[in-house]
Amino acid sequence: MTTIQNRPNTALLVIDVQNGVVSEAWQRDQVVARIADVVRRAREADVPVVWVQDHTEGDERPIGSDAWQIVPELDPRDVEPRIAKTYGDSFEQTDLGEVLERLGVGHLLVAGAQTDACIRSTLHGAFVRGYDTTLVADAHTTEDLSAWGAPSPDLVVAHTNLYWSFQTAPGRTAAVVESGKLDFGAA
Repeated sequence: MTTIQNRPNTALLVIDVQNGVVSEAWQRDQVVARIADVVRRAREADVPVVWVQDHTEGDERPIGSDAWQIVPELDPRDVEPRIAKTYGDSFEQTDLGEVLERLGVGHLLVAGAQTDACIRSTLHGAFVRGYDTTLVADAHTTEDLSAWGAPSPDLVVAHTNLYWSFQTAPGRTAAVVESGKLDFGAA
């Protein structure tokens, strides 16, 4: 039950599954395959799919570059909204909120990359803005930053799934659901 009025719909938000983001991601192929299946099922249920693409100024991931492109295993449709962002929170200085308002969306299913950056930031950003949020437990990933003191990617994913399953706030719900258990009929 979202705190946003007159927004009964659900959307799938696919964050930063781009060549330059997930090339070295933990369990990349398995996670991308699960995301592809979730996208297919969302479309079959007429649940909107919204694509988010991170870009950086300079050489790393400029708009239009190969690194900026969504991975070839996924197939965004021209009619599906795309959000270009420069901050971890997909809402920050983008038109994501307006896109979701036009679609009547108050509940987000979240998948993509990086678990410890853009996934977390967007989950929190959506939640504080009043959205119900469901993290797709086995459809997000991150790269291995353990050389810099971070936990291994499997632990980052497990920890994010754990703490998000206990997230609470008045009038909003947070959940963590495995991709195979998502019920698009209830969306």
